[in-house]
Amino acid sequence: MDLAYIPSPSTGVIELGPIPLRGYAFCIIAGVFLAVWYGNKRWVARGGKAGTVADIAVWAVPFGLVGGRLYHVVTDYQLYFSEGQDWVDAFKIWEGGLGIWGAVALGAVGAWIGCRRRGIPLPAWADAMAPGLAFAQAIGRWGNWFNQELYGRATDLPWGLKISEGVNREAGIYHPTFLYESLWCVGAALVVIWADRRFKLGHGRVFALYVALYCAGRGWIEYMRVDEAHHVLGLRLNVWTSIVVFACAVAYFVISAKLRPGREETVEPVSPEKRDASGDDADHADDAGRADGTDDAGADAGTGRKADAEATD
Repeated sequence: MDLAYIPSPSTGVIELGPIPLRGYAFCIIAGVFLAVWYGNKRWVARGGKAGTVADIAVWAVPFGLVGGRLYHVVTDYQLYFSEGQDWVDAFKIWEGGLGIWGAVALGAVGAWIGCRRRGIPLPAWADAMAPGLAFAQAIGRWGNWFNQELYGRATDLPWGLKISEGVNREAGIYHPTFLYESLWCVGAALVVIWADRRFKLGHGRVFALYVALYCAGRGWIEYMRVDEAHHVLGLRLNVWTSIVVFACAVAYFVISAKLRPGREETVEPVSPEKRDASGDDADHADDAGRADGTDDAGADAGTGRKADAEATD
């Protein structure tokens, strides 16, 4: 009896003439565009300017890609630098292998540079981006489906993922951990959006909530995976990373709420041109006010002198 299962694509590449369209790269790019688009909507709703999110993303995205790749290569160095492996493969990012922790860490550095250049507080920008990043991860995880990678233990569940024979993998039906994580990210994004609207979170707490929720899901999903990984005290390295980052995110959320409650009133400074224009308008209004006041004062003075003359008479 054949069991129901989720099929895997026969190939992760579509040849469009001389240009190969790789499913993994397409999912990453689609996720980035969604994150920037939705982040821009949230930023404008907070009082920021349209286009600012994209300007800062120009710094954050390249840094994030480099950071994600570095984390993957460092934590799985045996795939590239052990005997019989080709170290050049470490640069083949289109074949898969981006560590979210490295992407967030180095991406934050790029975002900080972009925010500093615009005079914008990084926590406010991160809050605007948080749910969009979760949605982007949900899309990006489907890149692993195209590459037939990062699946879990064997299963006979009807939503099992069918994996074909290939390099470093055996044919069979396995838990689709990529799908579990994708669905978890969508749920986390929706919770973050709800919490932000309900409690008016600010000063980086929206981003901290997103990080904490993602880590909570990544921990149990990572525990199900069967791909090669380094272990520390019996747990996969990424499980430990999830635990540490989760604790840091929760600590930041609690401490920030005590030190800086509420939400930022202004997220983006007014440009000097607009500020000067506003100042000129105010000056003109003051001049008009002074002119009116002088006339009133003169009239009052004249009335007073007339009254005094009448009293003298």
